[in-house]
Amino acid sequence: MQPPAPNYSEATVYTVAPRRAGTNVVLGGTVVPYKEVTLAAEIPGRVEYIAGAEGDFFEAEELLLAIDDDDLLAQRRQVLAELGNAESVVRNAQVQYSRELWAPQSRNINRSPGMGLPSLFDQFFTRNMGQMAGAGNPWLERQADLYSQGTQVSQAQSAVLQARSRLEEVDARLRDTRAIAPFAGVIVRKLVEVGDTVQPGQPLLQFADTQYLQIQVDVPARLVAGVNKGMMIPARLDVGNTRVNARVAQIFPIADPERHTVTVKFDLPQGVPGGPGMYAEVMVPDVNVPVRELPVIPKSAVRLRGSLHAVFVLGQDGRTELRLVRLGEEVDANHISVLAGLRVGEVILANPPAGMSSDWQRRHSGSQSGL
Repeated sequence: MQPPAPNYSEATVYTVAPRRAGTNVVLGGTVVPYKEVTLAAEIPGRVEYIAGAEGDFFEAEELLLAIDDDDLLAQRRQVLAELGNAESVVRNAQVQYSRELWAPQSRNINRSPGMGLPSLFDQFFTRNMGQMAGAGNPWLERQADLYSQGTQVSQAQSAVLQARSRLEEVDARLRDTRAIAPFAGVIVRKLVEVGDTVQPGQPLLQFADTQYLQIQVDVPARLVAGVNKGMMIPARLDVGNTRVNARVAQIFPIADPERHTVTVKFDLPQGVPGGPGMYAEVMVPDVNVPVRELPVIPKSAVRLRGSLHAVFVLGQDGRTELRLVRLGEEVDANHISVLAGLRVGEVILANPPAGMSSDWQRRHSGSQSGL
């Protein structure tokens, strides 16, 4: 007497569906941060402060590194003194201009020596007689005096602007003594230590946003035609053999003239294991190979029998049959193509229970449609 067939109600059935599939080429690449900068020295000096070590996180606008600024602070105090003097000269020039405007020096009797009371003879006789004889022009003298005082005001104001410009220049150089985080991220590499003397252009720190990661791949020029911005590409990370779908984020506009490759960046899902610098692979479609329609099944449906791959096919009588299949390439992170052993439209178990064998009878189960 045959024992009753075990129940596999927890298994889900799946109808094999076709998918147009070509040949994919596996290309190796490197995991890189979404954003990375190298902060360099902009002025010479000695490093007097570093905010942290490799791996430390900082928010945007936080101070990362500082170079000594004693010399610049002394220059700033000197410029402030020059600015104060220039502003005093401006105020004096404005006072002199106002005095000339309301009390013209051309009418000052002390400017023309003469007899009697201070310049009395010159005030009443010499100037008036000289004006009638065409020897003087009080209006012209007044305008010349006003212009002279106005010129002094303008020169004093220009000196103030010059001093303020020098102050802004020193302040800009003072800002150059500080390395500020341009975005939220971590220090990935320190290139100097406290006490080191640096010169303009010398790298100080490498700072990166490691919250979002990308895969950078040099794709052969013949394969770039099959890659479009925004499309999803199967990828495998070296950490734990993790398989994910990566999105094409950027395709560089020109190819490397020596290697004849085009740099392509793929966005990784947030929270994947690993970090910058690690090895990764992507599966890029080869458009030069004819496209075929192949059966596609979930990876969870595949079971190993020794070194062979097999799936459980559900017959019309509700019983299962263990059938060997030859697998093709991965279609995405969850599906794989079948080269032989299955036909489109056949029903298989998408997640057969452990220890299952042929001739199990279906009682009731969930169902899942194909792709």
